[in-house]
Amino acid sequence: MLQLAIPNKGALSETAIALLSEAGYQCRRNGRELILTDKENEIDFVFLRPRDIAIYVGSGIIDLGITGRDLTIDSSAPVVEIMPLGYGRSRFCFAVPKDSGMTVDDLNGKRIATSYPHLLKLELDKRQFSSSRIVKLDGAVEISIRLGVADAIADVVESGTTLREAGLMIVGEPMLYSEAVLIGRNQSVSQCPEVSRLLGRIRGIMLAREYAMIEYDVRKCDLEKCCALTPGVEAPTVSPLNNADWVAVKSMIKRKESNRIMDELHALGATGIIISDIRACRM
Repeated sequence: MLQLAIPNKGALSETAIALLSEAGYQCRRNGRELILTDKENEIDFVFLRPRDIAIYVGSGIIDLGITGRDLTIDSSAPVVEIMPLGYGRSRFCFAVPKDSGMTVDDLNGKRIATSYPHLLKLELDKRQFSSSRIVKLDGAVEISIRLGVADAIADVVESGTTLREAGLMIVGEPMLYSEAVLIGRNQSVSQCPEVSRLLGRIRGIMLAREYAMIEYDVRKCDLEKCCALTPGVEAPTVSPLNNADWVAVKSMIKRKESNRIMDELHALGATGIIISDIRACRM
């Protein structure tokens, strides 16, 4: 039976469970179960610390895992990224006191606190900062400078609010752009029928989140202009109405463009315009 590791708590966990549930898998816990079995889909969901997932997958104990790209690389486990999942986006950045005037080049020889020592070492080696010292902490690295433990930090940043509240500012370009990813021991695991089905379902959910379905009525004389706005995947569906001068149109559109398209259709004379969500789709 296929085994998939899911983060046991936090935002990565909640969104992973929601994504898999939408894809038709039974993975919602009633309590604090460590393993849930979805007999219908022949898969075990194993709940682990996000930081440990890549290690279990890399050792071959578990087939697949969902965790952050940053945690995967920091673990140095022998795994591959099979699919980015489009949520939990963040950046791994250097930060210094905002009034220090320091730049990234000034960090050579400095003490840098982080919860991602391997990820930081890769960056320091790339920059040939041989005299910098890594101060490994398990969390709350923002306070380390004020307490005199470090001169700068390297941390995962989402909005940057926590850094600003601690009197810090980001310097330089992000060392890594991270997000939730599906990982495996190697790429060949995706050829397994159960894994192939899982990937197809997840892609279908992710694709559906990018698109919406639009329906509207329009005069035949304005149909060509309206269809140019809503070309769909292959072509829009056009159906006759009782009024011979009008037709009904149905098409997929990019969700982020839906309001603009609705405005332009209305200006062209379309009416009864409806936009609805798509639960899942395949292309």
